[in-house]
Amino acid sequence: MSTSQISAKTAVFPYELTFTNKKLYAFVAIFVALAVAIPWLFHMVHPMAGPTFLPMFFFILLAGILFGWRAGILVGMLTPLVSYSICGMPVIAILPRILIEGTIYGLVAGLLYEKLGRRVLWATIGAIILGRVATILAMFIIYSGAAINPMAMAWNAAKVGWPGIAVQIILLPLIAIFLERTISRIRETDERP
Repeated sequence: MSTSQISAKTAVFPYELTFTNKKLYAFVAIFVALAVAIPWLFHMVHPMAGPTFLPMFFFILLAGILFGWRAGILVGMLTPLVSYSICGMPVIAILPRILIEGTIYGLVAGLLYEKLGRRVLWATIGAIILGRVATILAMFIIYSGAAINPMAMAWNAAKVGWPGIAVQIILLPLIAIFLERTISRIRETDERP
């Protein structure tokens, strides 16, 4: 698969749903369940596997790309809260950061995918960069006057999470293209007499 295919437009996604569409909530429930269960499995393998491979953010970004910014926001907001209420992860000390970062990732992935002519690679990279920048800015506001250094927190998260960022940049476009082709084939088969 060439770089032009990975950054190319797709015709099927985002499969945008409005807040009044019941399908939106079904897809959000599925992606929240994945974004809670898969990181839990990663943590069972090794305590640092989650922060290293960022599986929670993977599904949040994917929801925004596949189903639009509304799904991205909902998955981004609900996943950390559901995960914390079920298994206590992320820990309360970093829950605000994860909540903000996840919500921004979902929103920006959906918006950029739409605005950049549905070029999934650039939408993914842009969402990761803008999500990190917005999180740093939010941390300055949240922790102003506290002994926590938001820049150090962001740098540490990026140092630990670079494998997950690389996986997101490589796999998210491939998954979107695979799903695009699969759905297109199914539609072609259904349209044949």
